[in-house]
Amino acid sequence: MKKKGIAGGLTNYGDQDFSLYLRRSFARSMGLSNRLLAAPIVGIAAAESGFNNCHRNIPELVEAVSRGVLAAGGLPRVFPTISLGEVFLNPTSMMFRNLMAMDTEEMIRAQPMDAVVLIGGCDKTVPAQLMGALSADIPAVQLVTGPMSTGRHKEERLGACTDCRRFWGKYRGGEIDSDEIETIEGRLAVTTGTCAVMGTASTMACIAESLGIALPGSAAIPAVHSGRLLAAEASGRAAMALVEKPIRPSELITEKSVANALRVLMAVGGSTNAVIHLTAIAGRAGVKIPHHQINSISDSTPVLVDLKPVGEGYMEDFFAAGGVGAVLRELKPLLHLDTRDVEGRTLGERLEDAPGWVDRRVIREFDNPISPSGGLIALSGNLAPGGAILKRAAATPALFEHEARAVVFENLEDLANRIDDPALDVTADDILVLKNSGPKAAGMPEAGYIPIPRKLAQRGVNDMVRISDARMSGTAFGTVVLHVAPETAVGGPLAAVRSGDLIRLSVANKQVDLLISEEEMQRRLAKHVPPPPPRRGYAALYHRTVTQAPDGCDFDFLAGK
Repeated sequence: MKKKGIAGGLTNYGDQDFSLYLRRSFARSMGLSNRLLAAPIVGIAAAESGFNNCHRNIPELVEAVSRGVLAAGGLPRVFPTISLGEVFLNPTSMMFRNLMAMDTEEMIRAQPMDAVVLIGGCDKTVPAQLMGALSADIPAVQLVTGPMSTGRHKEERLGACTDCRRFWGKYRGGEIDSDEIETIEGRLAVTTGTCAVMGTASTMACIAESLGIALPGSAAIPAVHSGRLLAAEASGRAAMALVEKPIRPSELITEKSVANALRVLMAVGGSTNAVIHLTAIAGRAGVKIPHHQINSISDSTPVLVDLKPVGEGYMEDFFAAGGVGAVLRELKPLLHLDTRDVEGRTLGERLEDAPGWVDRRVIREFDNPISPSGGLIALSGNLAPGGAILKRAAATPALFEHEARAVVFENLEDLANRIDDPALDVTADDILVLKNSGPKAAGMPEAGYIPIPRKLAQRGVNDMVRISDARMSGTAFGTVVLHVAPETAVGGPLAAVRSGDLIRLSVANKQVDLLISEEEMQRRLAKHVPPPPPRRGYAALYHRTVTQAPDGCDFDFLAGK
């Protein structure tokens, strides 16, 4: 039987009694009493970093979690892991998600703790923590840092980062000048917390609550709200309850709870990135998410939440309107109600609680949706035989059925060098194609939101069909085909595209096709030369073992059975 508390997982010196004696001796050097050293231990994974603005409130969240653990008779022990600040990492935070997942998993497994509270918020942090906790599989509670509150510019509310993209587009198009864009820069992100819209961070918070591994009602509480601290304290108490009556992450994250999370993803108009992250999380439990399931759920799930980038509101509005609980109640007929959460309740039991007031301007009723079908779809076709993703809720309907000429950029450097060249041969009807931006080639950066060429932006063009093996920010919008698989670097069909080729996008048929013969496709691909792989370090490990987007871009040796 596994020992609990300070006696769990003893360091191996060949004498376990000595190991415990030595451990207790060093623990007492930290001023811990014998009474506390006899208590169960709750680890607190704290991803604080000076390079992560989303996590500025983690110290006070740690304090609140610790209060909850102490009040319930446990010993809280804070430990650091690496932290993934979205805009501070080069080449992209996605490249380091799996590293953080490994760090989290190994520190949970290696250190003596009976349960763990995971504190994170920024885009890749929550997926990494859930992946690691699921693989370590001791009782765990996810606590997110919460979304930012909005700023103000003239008569508008501002929130990172949908508004930052909108105003940057205006700046590129010459609608606003350099003085105004500099003023806006200081008003987009004015509090701690994650992006104020339904971007990747907020989507993953909603998914964590839907999976049952975050406390009910905790996903949308603003970072600066006192309720965020109350949720932190409650998470500490919940972790202590799990010590006595363990519920492991593998019991929470199942085929049924993943299906529920996909429903919520569609209903909130969530991030395209969430498809990759949920696939990776589910993969740690041996649960697959095939593209036909994504489409089946999307086609039968309405968009109910009116938030940017799909709609008009911000996460503070979603919280005040009723949050994830209100969405779950609207989706109830479509959900698996026998899934459990960290409190031990089934989803059905949770939804029996008296509903609170719901602001129907923000969270629509099931029969009065913003859109009758979900925000995301998976595409297939000869250009994406392994699949691709389109956020149709954020796309331009006039471009849903579109056949046009390709304008190809071979890689990120080529894109940066030519996109604003006045001599670029491009029209508003063309399709922009970016190659070599997938997981193996470039770590899969958020470069799929290819900027509108400046000369077109200055004429008022604000959307074009764009296709790549990259990702885009969950705060972005437009008719953007992403995650094309297999990627260019491994010889996927995207490698065959040349400028001037015709491409057809059909949202109705969920297809994206390169209009050349199969023989010509194979002739071109036979000449493909992959980019040279990294030679050393983590980048080499990543390149060698990362899977393609349909498998979540996890490492092949970490996936569950």
